[in-house]
Amino acid sequence: MNPIRYISTRGTQPPLSFFDAVMTGLARDGGLLIPDRIPNVTEQLRDWEDLDYPSLAFEIMRLFADEPGDARLRELIAAAYATFEHPEIAPIRKVGGLHVLELFHGPTLAFKDIALQFLGRLFEEILEERDARLNILAATSGDTGSAAIAGVRGQPRIHIFVMHPHGRVSPLQERQMTSVLDANVFNLAVKGSFDDCQLIMKTLFRDLPFKDAYALGSVNSVNWSRVLSQIVYYFHAALRVRAETGADQVQFAVPTGNFGDILAGWYAKRMGLPVRRLILATNENDILARFFNTGTYARGAVVPSINPSMDIQVASNFERWLYYKVERDPQAVSRLMTQFAREGRMEIPRDVRGRVDVEIVAGSSDTKHTLETIRRYHETHNYLLDPHTAAGIYVAEQYNELDDPMICLATAHPAKFPEAIATATGQDLAHHPILDAFGQAPTRCEVVDNNVEAVRAYLAARAR
Repeated sequence: MNPIRYISTRGTQPPLSFFDAVMTGLARDGGLLIPDRIPNVTEQLRDWEDLDYPSLAFEIMRLFADEPGDARLRELIAAAYATFEHPEIAPIRKVGGLHVLELFHGPTLAFKDIALQFLGRLFEEILEERDARLNILAATSGDTGSAAIAGVRGQPRIHIFVMHPHGRVSPLQERQMTSVLDANVFNLAVKGSFDDCQLIMKTLFRDLPFKDAYALGSVNSVNWSRVLSQIVYYFHAALRVRAETGADQVQFAVPTGNFGDILAGWYAKRMGLPVRRLILATNENDILARFFNTGTYARGAVVPSINPSMDIQVASNFERWLYYKVERDPQAVSRLMTQFAREGRMEIPRDVRGRVDVEIVAGSSDTKHTLETIRRYHETHNYLLDPHTAAGIYVAEQYNELDDPMICLATAHPAKFPEAIATATGQDLAHHPILDAFGQAPTRCEVVDNNVEAVRAYLAARAR
């Protein structure tokens, strides 16, 4: 069978190889790159049950990546996950009646490390092979920035420019990014929201002469490699929990803002992983929860919260899901996304039961319920949740009426949010040696205006 190639959700980007898709990031027609087919792995599931995490990652990634070759792919995966402090990479803890998938044992203590430790090494491999340079432009609502920086800091062929919303990430998240003083790392605090940062990034990527002149690349979840890496932990968790419980199917509860994390679960289900349903959890910025409950995707004002990585009103990866929803019609995708850009809303038909998607259900957790969930799980189970994971678990509890095991994604170490933990528990419990070391570290960051030209000028003056 021919290797998978990558096409755009908007239809006019010529098909790309895996390496070219990684380097392109956002498709040149403004769409997102997706595989031209989704492999079915139902027959391989039994053989994968006893694989360790790196071996499972290899088996899944090789289906989508014919480059750099099997032996080298194994080496890159092994190097990426050797940076994790837990031998299982993503251990699963039984907490009450739930299974908690801990995705925060990487170097920056957030689930983004799972993808970005691999992507950083993949960039290095491609650039070395092509004797090329890359300027990464990233937008972060908190954790992507530090994970991306950790993946590429010090690499001689890469400069990375990370935008975060000024004053809207947690103090620890900000210090974790801005205390990295390597010469190839640049932090920009944009006077706006994460959505503003994301819009600036996409605008510059769509300026093709500028993108080409400055060799722009992306580490945000618009880069297909991010989604691919995250597919792996759905298989890892589902196979482990099924073996432990004897269940035929599992459920996943996923706190999400940009829709990339839950999209990876959706792809895993399409590949044949026995997942009954995916439970999408948002905070007060509930555009995705409202959409899956009403069929209306409508942008609102961003509300700052205690779980800042979910403070998003325009979810980038939504377009990938939309492509399949409209029967893989790129013209329909382009029409709907243009309408959304112009009017701030779009409508998707629901089925006779009023559902947008039978595979995804959705809910939201506000600050009150998130804090209460943190307190309750600490008191009842002696288990500390970060605010994003707590939001996911609160919503999971609203949908836990089925017998299928519930796997809840724990997306960040609680020590990244000490203020929220202290508010919820009344105690100073949220610590980790990596984060405690940032307390007195010097930082470097530049505050910039919330407009494309300010960022363009900053990048042009410092790019490779």
